[in-house]
Order: sequence, then C-alpha cells, then structure tokens
Amino acid sequence: MPRLFTALEIPFSVADSLASLRGGLGGARWIDAENYHITLRFIGDVDERLAHDVAHALDAIRRRALTVTIDQLASFGGDKPRAIVARARPEPALIELQAEQERLLRRLGAPPEPRKYIPHVTLARLRGAAPGAVAAYLGARGYFPPLKFEAPRFVLYSSRDSVGGGPYIVEAEYPLEPLELALGSGSTL
Repeated sequence: MPRLFTALEIPFSVADSLASLRGGLGGARWIDAENYHITLRFIGDVDERLAHDVAHALDAIRRRALTVTIDQLASFGGDKPRAIVARARPEPALIELQAEQERLLRRLGAPPEPRKYIPHVTLARLRGAAPGAVAAYLGARGYFPPLKFEAPRFVLYSSRDSVGGGPYIVEAEYPLEPLELALGSGSTL
C-alpha cells in the first residue's frame, strides 16, 4: 500500500539556503535538504487502485507555474512544539492549486484534509524540545531574506511508512504552464 502526497519541489539553491538554518536546537531531527518540499495534499496510505486513479486524475489539472516566496520561520505545535518550518506566502495561485487538488481527491473518495492549509517546508521534527528553546531558535534565526522560486510543476510523491522525512520517490510529475507563456503578449487575431 503506497503512502502518497502531492507537493512542490524545492530548487537546490533554495534548499541550500534553508539548510543553512539548521542546528542549534536540542531535540530537533533535521530533515535532509534533498527531501525539502511544500506539501499540497497529503493523501495517505491507499490501495493500488486509488493510487492509479489519483495519478490519472491529477493529470487533468491545468494551471500556471507558481512563483513561491518563503519568508519566515515558525513552529507547529504551540506549547508542545513538534516541527520547525519555513513558511511560504499563501499566494492565491498556490492556495487555488491546493484547493483544486483537495476537491479532486474528495471526488475520488479520499477523506477530507481536516487541517487548514498552511504552505511550508518542514526543516526539523521535534521531540522533547522546550518551548523556550524553540522560541530562542526562532528569534535568533527567524529573519532571512525572502527566498523566491518558480515552481514549474507539482509531483506525486510516495514515501515509506515512517515518521516522515523521506526518502521520497517521485511517482508522477505534472507540468504547469510556464509563466512567460501564461502571461503572453495579449495578441489579437
């Protein structure tokens, strides 16, 4: 049974910049830079038939390439921090792509995603990290120049059954329309 999710890949230069933020926090299990991504929709453990249906249905999505901006560090988990993340701006194009995938997957029978979508890259999973230490880490490393990149495609990843962090395998890729073509010159016939 594959464990699936859709995501945007992080270019090497951006991943390298994010990786420079690692370290200095006890209880953190830092994610390898090659496994950085922005999850669009976690699908979960599915049977082969649903996996095939999902892979086929995602091919119908037609959207423009996205410009993604990562511009802040945060933690998830409140008083019991469980992850350090680099948040991406929730630009309309990104939110719309995620929402389209949510609708499509629900039509295929996948359970709805119960959490509000917050686009992010997970940098570390935390176990036993003190909230004060997490706050100090965020205060020390929280400012960095915004990291921008164009996402020319989204992918369907599979992962092994684990606590997260990879390795991830690209099962299918779905190109997005290049921005320069999408913006066009507005020519008329």
